[in-house]
Amino acid sequence: MQKTLQSNEAKGRHSLLIGVTYALLDFAEQFFMPLKHTTIMETGGMKGRREELTRAEVHNILKQSFGLSQIHSEYGMTELLSQAYSKNNGIFYPSNTMKVLIRAEDDPFDVNNHLPEKKSFRTGAINIIDLANLYSCAFIATDDMAKLYADGSFEVLGRLDNSDIRGCSLMAL
Repeated sequence: MQKTLQSNEAKGRHSLLIGVTYALLDFAEQFFMPLKHTTIMETGGMKGRREELTRAEVHNILKQSFGLSQIHSEYGMTELLSQAYSKNNGIFYPSNTMKVLIRAEDDPFDVNNHLPEKKSFRTGAINIIDLANLYSCAFIATDDMAKLYADGSFEVLGRLDNSDIRGCSLMAL
């Protein structure tokens, strides 16, 4: 991968490097190189392999290692076909087949998408309805904490305390 990226960079070819967070950080530590023609998209997750960092900390490390001004992010999971994407600012925009709801951290039945009066966001745990699945409709209650904004975008704040480590990269372990 390193040689391909270096070759593409030398030729001015655009590349997209997508990876789980811990793997991108490992790559950044091993192969410090300027990537002027490469877009990096992290898909989240340390999966217990590294110290948990905030998204901003991860993005700063990747920006410094690769000389980039922005890092993109993807939010999704194995159980879903729909994804949400963020360009550099940590605000995710779900596809039109993905509905993000916020539930109270201490009451799983308190799912409310309405914003309190005079607030532009609601904070809580993420619930997702995925309408992209053929012949089914996935309803997922995650342990991810987020701010949901009035326009339907959201910002992932972290995980609930004592949550199970989850993710497709753990399925092979």
